[in-house]
Amino acid sequence: QVELVESGGGWVQPGGSLRLSCVASGTVFDIHTMAWYRQNPGKQREKIATLWSGGRLEYIESVKGRFTASRDNAKKTVYLQMSNLTTEDTAVYYCNRIYDPWNWGPGTQVTVSS
Repeated sequence: QVELVESGGGWVQPGGSLRLSCVASGTVFDIHTMAWYRQNPGKQREKIATLWSGGRLEYIESVKGRFTASRDNAKKTVYLQMSNLTTEDTAVYYCNRIYDPWNWGPGTQVTVSS
């Protein structure tokens, strides 16, 4: 059974930075295209960054130039370096594979406020 565990969230002031991590266990990792998602209460989960198994990265427009996703297949981990954070980035952040998602992890809360 695959388990995903996100970490690295917290409170930060606008303009600040955070680095999120997501570790997968119980699966082969490098063949899967992974993604970072975020969700706020009452809203749909939003995919914000895609890490294709071949190395290509894709981002939604609102995080381009501010967020950088990466993966370490040996560690079965994906990362999300977030910079120049705004209040609009406040959410719970998750990772998962994009096709036939595994059970969702607990997520990690990111709160951006002054």
